[in-house]
Amino acid sequence: MSAPGSVVTCPGCQAKNRVPAATTGRVQCAKCHRPLPWVVDADDRTFDDVVGTSKVPVIVDLWAPWCGPCRTVSPLLVELAEQYAGRLKLVKVNVDTSPSVQARFGVQGIPTFVLLDHGREIGRLVGAHPLDALRSWFDTTVG
Repeated sequence: MSAPGSVVTCPGCQAKNRVPAATTGRVQCAKCHRPLPWVVDADDRTFDDVVGTSKVPVIVDLWAPWCGPCRTVSPLLVELAEQYAGRLKLVKVNVDTSPSVQARFGVQGIPTFVLLDHGREIGRLVGAHPLDALRSWFDTTVG
């Protein structure tokens, strides 16, 4: 079963675009064809579909709503997804409602960020970090 998508406003032409949670391609504006930021939620039921179909690297943000550091770093991850539109997908997973995903990655503390490339873990970062550190981690790990 596929996860629902969301509506994203193109940062270039301001057109509204329906962005699927899972697709085998990259997401881009239907009007100007500019790459769009790709930020989606997943849970135990939708995780494999949302992550497994991605052709771009995926940052999995394992978080919880009661976690202060998670709430602090969340807007920074969205900003990173906006800056790297077309080059990464951000998938947010609430560990309180997705214990299977949490267990799959052996998450002991949150926030935890797992970087996947074609479904294979290529990097991991634990704890809240500033945007520059997140950007550096992504650039260094993906290459």
